[in-house]
Amino acid sequence: MPTVNPPRGMRDFLPADKARRERVLAVIRERYRAHGFDEIETPVVEEYGRLHSGIGGDNEKLAYNVLARGLDADAIRAAADEPANLTDLGLRYDLTVPLARFYATHRGHLPTVFRSIQIAPVWRAERPQKGRYRQFVQCDIDIMGDPSARAEAELIVATLDTLDALDLRGGTVRINDRRVLEWMLDAFGFAPEERPGVLITIDKLDKIGSQGIVAELRERNVTPAAVDAFDAFLTRPVTLEHNPYGERQIRKLLPESAPDDVVAHLVGIGEAVAAARGAATDIPLVFDPFLVRGMGYYTGTIFELAHPSVDYSLGGGGRYDGMIGRFLGQEVPAVGFSIGFERIVDLVDASDAGGARAIVLVHARDVPVSELVALKAALVSEGSRVRLETRTKNLKALLERAAADGYTGFATVSPGAVREDLEVKPLA
Repeated sequence: MPTVNPPRGMRDFLPADKARRERVLAVIRERYRAHGFDEIETPVVEEYGRLHSGIGGDNEKLAYNVLARGLDADAIRAAADEPANLTDLGLRYDLTVPLARFYATHRGHLPTVFRSIQIAPVWRAERPQKGRYRQFVQCDIDIMGDPSARAEAELIVATLDTLDALDLRGGTVRINDRRVLEWMLDAFGFAPEERPGVLITIDKLDKIGSQGIVAELRERNVTPAAVDAFDAFLTRPVTLEHNPYGERQIRKLLPESAPDDVVAHLVGIGEAVAAARGAATDIPLVFDPFLVRGMGYYTGTIFELAHPSVDYSLGGGGRYDGMIGRFLGQEVPAVGFSIGFERIVDLVDASDAGGARAIVLVHARDVPVSELVALKAALVSEGSRVRLETRTKNLKALLERAAADGYTGFATVSPGAVREDLEVKPLA
């Protein structure tokens, strides 16, 4: 027998929860638009080949695929050894792949530098657990057509401004560059074919520490001399001094002779963010030479959003200059930042203070419908949100439920009442 529960890893939202989510989304949209980004919409499904083209990393393995229409029993049996032949579409597992396809499709109608907003659900066949869902909302901003540090700076400033607007001040952005990671691994002596696995291990640094990283690398049987060099770098003596984000901090955290062009790009991002935030000595950026981010399509700058109230990331992103070229046949620089909406919404005090007045009209059963509808219309025309409720014996329970649904006041209605007679009392 089917249950009445939603599928595992998916959720229903009661009216109060839905209203809370929409209030947070409204703030995010408003701040993104204030920074010059324009919202677009793409289909929830994309072609199977596009979703499984090798640019989505492990997320491709988690994609929900859609069975092709018109397959008969013989066709299904013939495809038994190759399940991919059974599907032609799939639910999107992120918003970046659809965006790349969107840009390739509509480039002729878009400005040279296009700033997009995408806020929509995505689906992944995750193993459900706390904080990991099979359906969740992503909030992405992306800039296409700008290879300069200005693009990263605009994304970071817009994201931090949005955090401030949600009263989550104090956010910082950890930043690195995939080119730095590749250069370091080459400098230590890791062979090119070893590097993807080495990066997977390095990505665990926060969880298992430097000794755990070195031990796991030795278990991987990668180049021993490279592991020794990496170990020596991790355990090198370091002077304890505070260096704000900038060239000195970046070079101090890297081996000698780091590539000047990449360092200059990172420094330029910091200077632009500092100018926008008015933080010449307290730039909200932290250079992390071992920040990896697992998506295989990142080609340059990568970043993650941190907040002192939690020990996990609240979002992230990076530069993916090679992705759109796969669809367009021409390289287009692109970089994006995604806020972790499901994590942020739980941290935000999303009360409806300052919003429209919300009133419950509690009426006796003998009040004519025409009078009730007229009173409701009068209050709605004044800008109030209004609900009609028939009075019950347990008035307290009725009002508590209304308060839980976001209503802030109530008035009792008797036959013959007019707008001027209503006395609105607070529900607090």
